[in-house]
Amino acid sequence: MQDLKTKKNSVLSLKYLFFDFVKITAALPGLIAFRTKVVYPSETAKKKIKGGALLISNHLGKFDPAFLQFGVWYRRHHFVCGKDLMDSRGGPILRAFQCIPIDRYNVNTGDIRNIVEHLKNEELVSIFPEGKVNTGNGEVDTFKSGMVLMALKSEKPIIPVYIKPRKKIWHRLTIAIGEPVDVKALCGDRPSFAKMEEVTSLLHQREKELEALVKN
Repeated sequence: MQDLKTKKNSVLSLKYLFFDFVKITAALPGLIAFRTKVVYPSETAKKKIKGGALLISNHLGKFDPAFLQFGVWYRRHHFVCGKDLMDSRGGPILRAFQCIPIDRYNVNTGDIRNIVEHLKNEELVSIFPEGKVNTGNGEVDTFKSGMVLMALKSEKPIIPVYIKPRKKIWHRLTIAIGEPVDVKALCGDRPSFAKMEEVTSLLHQREKELEALVKN
């Protein structure tokens, strides 16, 4: 039994070899360049994220995955990205980073099932529920409710995160991390579509509160 466990751990280490290498080598340059500041609305939010969880964030640009990794440095992220990106020239790199493909224009049960499996395996899955890059002034756009279904099926919490827009490239990176939201407790055992939409609105409100926390 111990041999099987050792073999499994070895396979996992190889799976994340590229991810861990980039993460370690980028640590010092990233700390110098971004001087990341993480703020929390409460003591509960400060607790380290353990086990499976769905991290949701506003989406400002192509560097957001790196910013989230700097914000929650102690965990490996599995970023959800469009299948069209996985099929592009950058696909091999995204796969090496263990990104999870999803059809952004027609999310199907297979896509949801794949993400749920990652969550049940106690992994941290990071997603941008706005569904696209927000080119506005940093105000959070409406959320898609698919994330609530993923959290319900996996019985894992959703953790809202807000990335503050930087007016200049040399400005400090500021990230706000909120308290975990127990979606199952809010929706109940037999959630309706209306209830899921209600929880989606609640999560959007939590995101707006984090935005207000770092606005000035």
